[in-house]
Amino acid sequence: MPAATTGPLQGVVVTELGGLGPAPYAGMLLADLGAEVIRIERPPTTTLSDYEKRRGGADPRRYHLHRGRRSLAVDLRQPAGLGVALRLIERSDVVIEGFRPGVAERLGLGPDEAHARNPRLIYGRMTGWGQHGPAAHTAGHDLTYLAVTGALHGLGGRDGVPVTPPPIIGDMGGGGVFLALGVVAALHEVNRSGRGQVVDAAIVDGVSSLTALVRSMSAQGRWAADAPGTNFGDGGVPYYGIYRTADDRFIAIAALEEPFWQAFLRGLGSAAADLPDRGDPGNHPLLREKLTQLFATRSRDHWTGLFADTDACVAPVLTLAEAASHPQLAARNTLLDSEFGVQPAPAPRFDRTQARVPDHAPLPGEHTAQILDWLGIGTAEQEELHRSRVVQSPVSDAGGAPT
Repeated sequence: MPAATTGPLQGVVVTELGGLGPAPYAGMLLADLGAEVIRIERPPTTTLSDYEKRRGGADPRRYHLHRGRRSLAVDLRQPAGLGVALRLIERSDVVIEGFRPGVAERLGLGPDEAHARNPRLIYGRMTGWGQHGPAAHTAGHDLTYLAVTGALHGLGGRDGVPVTPPPIIGDMGGGGVFLALGVVAALHEVNRSGRGQVVDAAIVDGVSSLTALVRSMSAQGRWAADAPGTNFGDGGVPYYGIYRTADDRFIAIAALEEPFWQAFLRGLGSAAADLPDRGDPGNHPLLREKLTQLFATRSRDHWTGLFADTDACVAPVLTLAEAASHPQLAARNTLLDSEFGVQPAPAPRFDRTQARVPDHAPLPGEHTAQILDWLGIGTAEQEELHRSRVVQSPVSDAGGAPT
């Protein structure tokens, strides 16, 4: 340990203080890119079946956000557990945590304590609101962060009611991705300065950054930010939107530019003759009506086949289960099937330092003994740590060590 990995971050050791959502996603990204990520978790229940009972039947190995890790189960509330964590931090390049402001400090694992042990350490902090400000200590979720940044308002349809998206845009895009980016940038800088630093990644900051395009177009007068569902890229025009098909599925059309619209008309053949000129905005209500009627006459797969290999920018609206079979995704192995479910492949890709194919997520505490050995903790001390339940290693329901 560190394990022999591949990827551009090979040799980087990351300690992840166990949490939920965006911070584990950042850990997943770093692990996918070759970092050795060690996740500190609370001591788990003894067996896999006990864990699954506590989690409503959920198998921890199927939680892809935890993939590619080693797992150390240690009770940070005990002084001996805190000591184990600090010894790990001494040997790490990065720490990431997703607690509310002040929690890591109360545990004795804040940036000051960490940098006292390891001055070159990159300390990544993931919160919804940031480390300071009037809302910093309050709870929030993906939806609330989207709400206050203006992003949710922009997800409204023509009826003006915003949709409720899954927790992807805020937690993953505005949160985990920006934390991982900040960590990688800080790793680059420490090679020049020799000094570690704190990365303060807030979901509200990241989501606000994601709004740069629409804010830019709004500043140019090309986007009505206060009127969602009326712009060319949010469903305001009939040639950029989603239509129901005859089999009660959906097809997406994004023929914004004129060459793409012409490719769309060519694909329709004689049916295009009935469509009004899209160049006149006054025709848009009728054009939307005509397209609604037209797409409702055939199945989603019919339309998909009709526009395949064209520049019409027409695509089927696939379910998560169907996406793996899309020819382009299949050709790139974008989604990987495994014993523990379908999961996304590492991204982006590199021509020399290829990212590793991800392992399944570990059982909580699966690598406790291995990590303690790496930290130089002897057999007698390890036995005492286990006896006092400071650390824990899971066992199978049959009584053996996990595989």
